[in-house]
Amino acid sequence: TNPIQRRLIGEFHRHVVRAVEQVNPSSILEVGCGEGFVLSALVDAGVTADLTGIDLSESAIADARERVGGRADVRVGDARDLAESDTTYDLVMMLEVLEHLDDPASMLPVLEHLSDRAVLLSVPHEPWFRGLNLLRLKNVRRWGNDPEHVNHWGRASFRRFVDGRLDVVDLTTSFPWTLVLAEPRRAA
Repeated sequence: TNPIQRRLIGEFHRHVVRAVEQVNPSSILEVGCGEGFVLSALVDAGVTADLTGIDLSESAIADARERVGGRADVRVGDARDLAESDTTYDLVMMLEVLEHLDDPASMLPVLEHLSDRAVLLSVPHEPWFRGLNLLRLKNVRRWGNDPEHVNHWGRASFRRFVDGRLDVVDLTTSFPWTLVLAEPRRAA
């Protein structure tokens, strides 16, 4: 209900749509799609790619199904299992997930394997994200840090993290988030 938060999230969705348009994929997988907000934003923006979303949470997928209806295939699943099936997508997105993982580097090869052409990633842009939380009196005892965020990156450190495995094509900020569009490295 917070109008500032709604505006920031709306701008984030616009950045995601621009990145998707840059890739112009025919198929998109969102790993950790949660309740389907990004998938819904893609549909609302007129993205015509085949949309698939997976998440480990059954309740989140139930919400996503309600939100996107038949406009996207959303299901409970793990990207690591999906990678073993050799299914690939033009664009693989993992938005606002890596900061939650104990070993985020282990996901980059999985995302690379799932992608034919591009990977889109986002994380909170620190320390700004925590600062905004403090301003709205959220997680004050934790200095604005969400309890489930176990990793923190600024722009440069996130670029270095991603560039260790993928080729960064574009780095942008949609305050207070950092987005990276990257390409898989393929053996010549």
